[in-house]
Amino acid sequence: MESSSSFVKARHHIVFLAGLFTALAVAFTIETREYNQVMGNLSFAPSEPIPFRETRVLTEQEYQWAKTAWRYFENNYQDNTGLVNSVDGYPSTTMWDTASYLMALISAHRLNVIRYEEFSLKMEKALATLSRIPLVRDELPNKAYDTRTLQMVDYTNKPTENGIGWSAIDIGRILVPMNILVWQYPRFNKQVNSVLQHWKIGAMTKDGYLFGSRPAASGSGLELVQEGRIGYEEYASKALSLMGRDVFNALKYADYLKFITIDGIEVPTDSRDPAKYHAHNYVVSESYILDSIEFGADSVSRIFAFRVYKAQEQRYKRSGIITAVSEDHIDQAPYFVYNTVFSDGEKWNTITDTGADASDFKTLSTKAAFGWYALYDTPYADKLITGVDTLYSDSKGWYSGLYEKTGEANKAITANTNGIVLESLAYIQNGALLNVGVDNQL
Repeated sequence: MESSSSFVKARHHIVFLAGLFTALAVAFTIETREYNQVMGNLSFAPSEPIPFRETRVLTEQEYQWAKTAWRYFENNYQDNTGLVNSVDGYPSTTMWDTASYLMALISAHRLNVIRYEEFSLKMEKALATLSRIPLVRDELPNKAYDTRTLQMVDYTNKPTENGIGWSAIDIGRILVPMNILVWQYPRFNKQVNSVLQHWKIGAMTKDGYLFGSRPAASGSGLELVQEGRIGYEEYASKALSLMGRDVFNALKYADYLKFITIDGIEVPTDSRDPAKYHAHNYVVSESYILDSIEFGADSVSRIFAFRVYKAQEQRYKRSGIITAVSEDHIDQAPYFVYNTVFSDGEKWNTITDTGADASDFKTLSTKAAFGWYALYDTPYADKLITGVDTLYSDSKGWYSGLYEKTGEANKAITANTNGIVLESLAYIQNGALLNVGVDNQL
């Protein structure tokens, strides 16, 4: 009987171990298959490493560039609300642009452009405002606000009682500075918690995907729509993931990944057809730059970022046109365009948010040039920065870029451009901004 009992016990252990090894084998197979799906045919030989720029102290000229960028935020600060205008002199903002301001505030402090007292006072004021702003359906921030009154507005800054919906991508971005505060400035934990208790973040995630909202086609109420395409979708999801939200599907590259050869480079694009899904599949610099300078990128996005950069370098080598493309405000109608590596089936496409052709407004983007310069120690990255290093006003900040067609400056001056300039310079000096190994308490 004892022998039989021992055999049964041993058999249970054997079955358990066999099941464990089988599960591990299946998991390894799935992981390997998905990694191959994610990575496609991309590979970098050891002799061809990505030429990341090493962390170093800013030069005097770079420090002056940072001070120039901060002037934008001094000029456009609304003292009664603690928010900053999205565009110079225009009293409206989005959550994306408010995130750019908070990241600029963090970056300016780390670069000693501003003193800790100013950083602390302005951060507390902004967080207090975000913890009390009116919300769409009492759930999440509206797509736009008047920076003077905190009223929900449309994109023309006209007040709207019920709002125009929320952007999950914009909200994902503003959670980046909040994660930085939680991890590296714990004295703001109470204020961040107040914001997150006011917002219902769960309303923008479903089945692991991000969902924005917009006025329903029926004309009554709002409808939820899946938001994000490759690059932006993964970037915006990372901050939510750090906060314990289920964004598993939004974080994956594999499901809709398609490589298209552009100027000899295999560039990652989103296979979802804009005609079917009613969302443009832009490939631009900004999402990859932000993922890199804020999170330090991951094993996939660092390769995708370099591919997007290399395509732009190759366009320059082919055409002689200095290329760093992203979405940008412009200083004339239609006032906002998407300069892309690829979108809606076209290489080097420039369109409006409605998909209308905007090729007359192709620009060298100041923020994209600064971002690539911060990331890569290459002759082309240096060429990019010399292509934009005069595009500023001493009293107002950095212009958005340079028109390819005319060679004239695009004199739109915005929170996003100046915020990313400051972030890029802070990355050069300190590395990735969301670095849990760094203690920034004072």
